[in-house]
Amino acid sequence: MNTKILDQLEFNKVKDQFTEYLQTEQAQAELRNLVPMTNPERIQNQFTEIQEMAEIFVEHHSFAIGSLRDISEPLRRLELDADLNIHELIAIKRVLQASADLGRFYADLENVELIALKRLFDKIEAFPSLQGSLQSINDGGFIEHFASPELQNIRRQLKSCDDAIRQTLQDILKKSGHMLAESLIASRNGRSVLPVKNTYRNRIAGVVHDISSSGNTVYIEPRAVIQLNEEITQLRADERHEMARILHELSDQLRPQATAIANNAWILGHMDFIRGKYLYLHDKKAVIPKISDNQTLQLLNVRHPLLVNPVANDLHFDEDLTAIVITGPNTGGKTVMLKTLGLAQLMAQSGLPILADKGSRVAIFQEIFADIGDEQSIEQSLSTFSSHMTHIVEILNAANSNSLVLVDELGAGTDPQEGASLAMAILEHLRLSQIKTMATTHYPELKAYGIETQHVENASMEFDTATLSPTYRFMQGVPGRSNAFEIARRLGLNEIIVKEAENLTDTDSDVNRIIEQLEAQTVETQKRLEHIKDVEQENLKFNRAVKKLYNEFSHEYDKELEKAQKEIQDMVDTALAESDSILKNLHDKSQLKPHEVIDAKGKLKKLAPQVDLSKNKV
Repeated sequence: MNTKILDQLEFNKVKDQFTEYLQTEQAQAELRNLVPMTNPERIQNQFTEIQEMAEIFVEHHSFAIGSLRDISEPLRRLELDADLNIHELIAIKRVLQASADLGRFYADLENVELIALKRLFDKIEAFPSLQGSLQSINDGGFIEHFASPELQNIRRQLKSCDDAIRQTLQDILKKSGHMLAESLIASRNGRSVLPVKNTYRNRIAGVVHDISSSGNTVYIEPRAVIQLNEEITQLRADERHEMARILHELSDQLRPQATAIANNAWILGHMDFIRGKYLYLHDKKAVIPKISDNQTLQLLNVRHPLLVNPVANDLHFDEDLTAIVITGPNTGGKTVMLKTLGLAQLMAQSGLPILADKGSRVAIFQEIFADIGDEQSIEQSLSTFSSHMTHIVEILNAANSNSLVLVDELGAGTDPQEGASLAMAILEHLRLSQIKTMATTHYPELKAYGIETQHVENASMEFDTATLSPTYRFMQGVPGRSNAFEIARRLGLNEIIVKEAENLTDTDSDVNRIIEQLEAQTVETQKRLEHIKDVEQENLKFNRAVKKLYNEFSHEYDKELEKAQKEIQDMVDTALAESDSILKNLHDKSQLKPHEVIDAKGKLKKLAPQVDLSKNKV
C-alpha cells in the first residue's frame, strides 16, 4: 500500500497511542515498522491473537512480559565473532529469563484454548545451561566471584592486600595522628594515601600524590604500603584480563544459539505487542472488526481515534454501493468523516482494533487513496485547484476496483458550474470503474446526482439551527442543505431581505423542504434506534436480575424440598417402626403364623408409600 495515505491521515499519530502499552523495545520496533496489510489471512490471524490475549487476561489479569531491551545489535555482533560487553550480556540474560518464564506460564495455563498464540508459545526455546552461565553476571553489571576459580583467587588476593594496607595505615594513624590533617584514609590515583599536614611532610616517608588547594595538606602514600599498592595494581590488571576472558567465553557459548535467541526475542516482543493491542482495546472501548469478503463496510458508532470526545457515527457501505457523496456547507465535520473511514480501514488492515462497536465490519483494499486538505505546491506555483486536480489525476491512474478513494471538496477551487460538472464526471468514472469512493462537496448539483444515480448515495452532517452549530452527526441517505437563510434570520437579518433571498432561490425550495423532512425523519429514526438500544440494555439488566432471583429461589426451593422430604421420611420410618412393634406384640399374644405377620407388614407399607416431592414431577 502507498505510504502517502499514512501521512495524509496521520496514521503515525494513531500508532503512537499504542506506545504507552508496550514494555519491550522489540514491540516498539514492531510498532514503528507496522504498515497496513492486504492479506486477509494475515490480518485475521492478528485479530485472533488479540482475541486469545483477551481470554488469557480473563484468567490472568496481570499477564506481562516485562521490560526488555532490543538485542538485535548484540546478536548481530555475535554473528560477526565479536565479544559482548557486560550490558549486552545482561540484556540477553533477561531475554532468556523472560523466555523461560513465558514457557512456564504456558505450561501452567488452564481454561484457555489457544490457536494463534499456541504457535508462538510452542516456538519458545529454553536455554537452562546458558541461563546458568549468565548467572555469573548480576543485574547490577558485576561479574560474580564464582565466574571462574582464577577470578575468585585474584579477588581473594586483592582483599588480602587491601586488608594489609588498611591495617598498616591504621597503625600509622594511631602512632602519628597528630601529624595528619584528618584521621582518615584517602585515595588518590587509585592508591591509598594519608592526608598529612604540610609541616610534617618530611616526617612520613613515602610518595606525594597530591596537595590540597590551600597547600596545607599533602597526600602521601607511605613507603610501608607502596609495595602492597603495586601488588594491588598488578592484581587489578589480572582481574580485568580475567573478566575479559570470561566475557569472551560467555560470548562463545551464546554464539551458536544466536538465531534461536533472536527468534525468542521476536516472540517476546510480538507477544508484548499483542498485549498492548488488547490493553488499547480495553481502555478505548475498541473492537476487533469482522472482515468482509465482498468490500462491504459497516462501522457502528465509529469514532476518530485522534479526537478528544469524538462524536460516534454509523457508516454503512454495502457491496452494491459504490459512492457516498457528503453534501452541504463547509462546516460540520465532513472531512473528519472521511478521515474516520480511512483511519478505521488503515487500523484494521494493520491488525489493530478500531474505535467502533461490536458488529462492525471492514473490507480489505489493496490501495487507499486520498485527496484531503489544501496541499497547494508553492514550488510548482500551482493553484489550489491545479494541486487538487494533479492529485486526482494520479489517483484515477492508479486506482482500481480493489481501491478505496477519499476525496475532500471534489471540484472546488474553480468556477462553481464547471467545478460541479467536473465533480460529477469524476464520480461517474469512479462509479463505472466500481471503485469504492467517499467524497465531500458543497455543490448542490451533486445532490441530484446522488438521488438519481444507481449505486450512489447522498449523505450529510447534521446542523442544529437552534444553536447555530454543527452536531457532527453523520446522516446517511440524506443530502445536505444550506442553512444560510435560517442562520441569517436567527442572527437578526431583516425578514424582508431573507424572504427576497428565498424568492430568488425558489427553484430549490421544494428540494430543501424534502431534505428538511428527510433530516427530521433521520433524526427521529436515530432517536428511536438509541431508545431501542437503551431498552435492549435495560432488558439485559432485567434478564440478569430475574435469572439471579430465579437461581436464588430455585436454590431455596431445593433446600426446603429436601427438608420436607426428610421430615416425611422420618414420619414414615417412625410409623413403620411402630407397626413392627404392634405386629410383634400381636404375634407374641395371638400366636400368629410368620407368613401372616409378613403379609400384615406388607399391607402396612402400602398404606405409607415413599414420598417424592421433586419439582420435576408432574
